[in-house]
Amino acid sequence: MELHAWVDAYLDHLRVERALASNTVEAYARDLGKLCAHAESQGVMDPKGLDAPMVSTFLVVLAAEGIGARSAARHLSAVRGFTSFLRRERALEGDPCALVERPRIGRRLPKVLGQGEVGDLLLAPDAVTFRGLRDRAMLHLLYAAGLRVSELCGLKVGDVDKKRGLVSPLGKGGKRRLVPLGEPALDALDAYLVLRKDHPGGEGTVLFLSPRGKALTRQGFWKIITAYARGAGIAKPSSPHKLRHSFATHLLEGGADLRSVQALLGHADISTTEIYTHVADDHLRRAYKKAHPRA
Repeated sequence: MELHAWVDAYLDHLRVERALASNTVEAYARDLGKLCAHAESQGVMDPKGLDAPMVSTFLVVLAAEGIGARSAARHLSAVRGFTSFLRRERALEGDPCALVERPRIGRRLPKVLGQGEVGDLLLAPDAVTFRGLRDRAMLHLLYAAGLRVSELCGLKVGDVDKKRGLVSPLGKGGKRRLVPLGEPALDALDAYLVLRKDHPGGEGTVLFLSPRGKALTRQGFWKIITAYARGAGIAKPSSPHKLRHSFATHLLEGGADLRSVQALLGHADISTTEIYTHVADDHLRRAYKKAHPRA
């Protein structure tokens, strides 16, 4: 079987057996498509030709094209997953990535909004119209629960337990978690639900409805939050993920422990959550310098 066919088999494995999100599978497809093109340029058409020099020259070619270390590391991760799959399927004997070093990347601190800026953003939607009430409820849930935008847009009515004040988003890998919601988020949701029942699609299970009664897309909500941030006079570039970053950072600034924040965010590895401690440390340093008489 040729290399392209093995890539298709691996993508099916990611999609069906590992239940990865479609956008994640598409990213793997793009990265591995580049690997196949590089292999073919070297006369390699099947997995047996994938070796350490091949993978190393692939990274060199990416660097020559101007791809940064972070993106190159992502490509290498895709190649490692693919070659591991090939070894399990006995289409490849050795590990061509074993001696290939991962490109070194600096740790980029997440950009966050201040608590005042978040407050301005939450007040931006018109709390009278259906669209305004929907957008206000979405912004509140996004910040109150630290949701990914895909989790927010994928919420069903039954995913929110208003009596217990909990939301249960479907996260990466099809895993669910329970996240508490505060009164402001629940109140915003209640106000939206009053109008939702008479909106097209109001009899269905999708929580946040588009004008046509369908689920909002991630791209659609990205445009919505950008417009509200601009209208609220927030100069920083804003996005759904920036509210998730802000959620985590503000929790740590308020004294929450790292393990709790990890659980709320749905991170499998606490090292992913640890990056927020650097942002919170900056906040503590500023507070110390401002308040301590001997700072």
